[in-house]
Amino acid sequence: MKTRMILSLGLSALVLGGTTVGCTATRGGLASAGTGEAAAAAKLAARNADRATRALAKGNAAQGVTAAESAVALMPNNADYRALLGQGYLKAGRFASARTAFTDALALSPGDGRIALNLTLAQIAVGDWDAARQTLAAHTATISAADRGLALALAGDPAGGVAMLTETVRSGGSTPKARQNLALALALAGQWQGARVVASADMSPADVDARLEQWAAFAKPATASDQVAALLGVHVAQDPGQPVALALVAPVALGQAVVQADAPAAPAEPMAVAEAALAALPPMPATPADVRLAERAMTPVRVAAPAPLIRAQMRALKVALTRVAPPMAVRGNWYVQVGAFRNVAVARDGWRHATRRMPALAARTPTNARFVAKGGAVYRLAFGGFVRPEADALCRRYRSTGGACFVRAGAGDRVAQWAAKPTQLASR
Repeated sequence: MKTRMILSLGLSALVLGGTTVGCTATRGGLASAGTGEAAAAAKLAARNADRATRALAKGNAAQGVTAAESAVALMPNNADYRALLGQGYLKAGRFASARTAFTDALALSPGDGRIALNLTLAQIAVGDWDAARQTLAAHTATISAADRGLALALAGDPAGGVAMLTETVRSGGSTPKARQNLALALALAGQWQGARVVASADMSPADVDARLEQWAAFAKPATASDQVAALLGVHVAQDPGQPVALALVAPVALGQAVVQADAPAAPAEPMAVAEAALAALPPMPATPADVRLAERAMTPVRVAAPAPLIRAQMRALKVALTRVAPPMAVRGNWYVQVGAFRNVAVARDGWRHATRRMPALAARTPTNARFVAKGGAVYRLAFGGFVRPEADALCRRYRSTGGACFVRAGAGDRVAQWAAKPTQLASR
């Protein structure tokens, strides 16, 4: 997606401008009355931060990251410089490094809603939806409801995002941005008729059709990072991680204690949007286009730039078909559930994260169990077929690595389709 299209989607509220830095930055910096060496370091860090800001504004993410890393190395306790580095990582498609940088920046400046919102975006990009929702819940006072609602929808709770944005629009916060964020949240929740009605409040009917076509692709990412990559207009890059030398060793916020920003929050209950929320908007009946959009949204669509066309070859082809997975042959009926996701593609991404956290899981077979709640269908990602004591022991082991899990009885679990062995058929 081009940047101008991203802005038209009403998503730019999550992509904040570069953090404000200057040659005499003081927040988290070195003491202004310090030694000559300290003053020289502060001056050089400010110059590097200025170079990073200008490079990112010109679209040179690599140069911006290098300059921002230099600024952070010189002044490691400057929250603005770490936030600027996070911006650079986002624009370079290095989402794991961005999460690290924004986490450190927020530790240095716990009350900065801009940093918290960008951290949420990075957490969504790496598939850590639980942490993203916790970050939003911990910063309700510093992130506007219009921004939080859309971020919540992107973080795997579209029903909760719709409810928040609906209340915002109804309670006097009905700005064009809030309405368009609500329309997109409705699309992410699969409520296409409502999305059409709300979007129509600020654009012509012809433009609404084009907008919904964009949202149909955006609503069904192939991986957890695809939506954020499309949002920023970047490609996901191989991420070696933030340099170890930049690690925040002793976070200190000047003049105040560091606050844990991602305290656990009570899970939001899924809920359907009320028809009364749209009472102030002109009614619009469902159209055949709505039906086509809903059908299209049921199929995973990659939102990255299309690959170059390849000339067809007149030769035999092999087509790989993923078979429908049969029920597992198991020893027991107990499963260790490690997540619940809105679609199969993101569940697959969640399994990758789980196996990185606990490499022994690579020898296990992931399963999906589709569960329909008020907020829509979710896919319960698990592994199992154990007797209860064995499942309990494995869950404790997974928790010891920092993961979250619980043990449950089987609920129609089948081998995940993306984990089943493909069957190849030859065709002419």
